[in-house]
This record gives sequence, C-alpha cells and structure tokens, in this order.
Amino acid sequence: MDEAHEAVPGYWRVAIVEDHRLQRLRTEELLGRQTGLRVVHSCETLDELVAWMAAGTPLTRPHVVVLDLVVDRGRDADPAVVERLVRSGLRVLVLSAMASVPLVRSMIRAGVSGFVGKRDSEDDIVAAVWAVLERRQWITPELASVMAGDARRPRLSDQEERALVLYASGLTLDAVAVALGVKRDTVKKYLERVKAKYAEAGRPVRTKIDLNREAIRDGLMIPSQDARAE
Repeated sequence: MDEAHEAVPGYWRVAIVEDHRLQRLRTEELLGRQTGLRVVHSCETLDELVAWMAAGTPLTRPHVVVLDLVVDRGRDADPAVVERLVRSGLRVLVLSAMASVPLVRSMIRAGVSGFVGKRDSEDDIVAAVWAVLERRQWITPELASVMAGDARRPRLSDQEERALVLYASGLTLDAVAVALGVKRDTVKKYLERVKAKYAEAGRPVRTKIDLNREAIRDGLMIPSQDARAE
C-alpha cells in the first residue's frame, strides 16, 4: 500500500521502496525520527514511486530513495529506471538482501550511491542515508566482500566489457560495432582479448553461449527470465 506524508521545507526528503510491509514501516519509523529527515513517500515497488513522483511537485520530490531490489509480488527494480532517476538528480541507497550479484552490479553501473544489507544494523542504515545525502558512497562490508569476487575474474577494459555484454546478449558483431561506434574488426579484437583474458584466468570460452554463461557468472549480465525459471 502506498503511503504519502506531508513534505516539510528545510528537511531532507526521503522515499522508501520496500514490498515487505513490516520492513517498510520500520524503516519509515527509523528514518522519520532522525532530525533533519522527513519520509515523504513509501510504497512497494519502484514503478509506484516513479508514478507518484510524476504526479508530484518539486516540493515533494525526494532527495534520496531507499530502495529494495527484489520484489516478491511484482517486478524487480529495473536498473534502467534507476539510472534515469540518478541522472535526474535523485540519490539512491539500496537496502536489500543482495541475493542477486548480477542485479547488484547492474545497480552499481546505474549509479546508485550506496548499499546496505538487510542484516546490517539500524545504525548502519541511518549512517548510510546521511552518507548518501552528503554525496559520499556507502558500501556495506558484506557487499564489499561479494564484489571483491572471484580471484579468477578477468580484468576487462570498459570497451571489452561492453563488447562482451552486447555480444553475449545476442547481438551480431555488426550490431555491436554500431552500438560501440567502432568497426566490426575492432569488435572482433575486443572479443579476442576477452577470450584471451578468460583463458589466462583458467576459464576458457569459445562460443557466444560460453561468453553469456561467464558474463552472468561474473555479474556483468542478469540471467533471462527463462534461465532464472529453470
């Protein structure tokens, strides 16, 4: 259920997206009692927040949203939507169990300002909100450990990673070249370097299917709905 609250000038405005009611109400209570913070909206999904913001005014627009990533009844948070919100000036703090490393990596690329795990303390949540509002980054030690990742994960350049993701997602070499603004031969060189780096890491890849599998394993891509259902 959506819950809206009166905006108070002079305070940092906070929105909460969390589909578990008890967790949402507790987060609302925790942040609402902090001097200088006001919870202006809380709801179950990111789509609901976007709709509420579209109908609102600058005086009700939140400065920061505390966002759960995975929704039990509905659509998970969309990295593309999060990226648009970040580009519009909204700061995003993820408060999540962070069970999906690929989704977490996608949110990092989308530009979120911080991550707090649901096993972290309430003091950590409050500290993270203030850090994000002060334009600092906040990453929980649990996530830092996860993101340190597999020691066998190849270190790819930005262009190599983009080429890998686009190609492994199903695009042709020509389509990847257009997306990257480079020649087809350049894309082939990127992918050859990607394969070489995976081989050096002891994870040989040869086919597009191999590349897709390893990109998902490394959190560079989110598995398709069909793959997750298997």
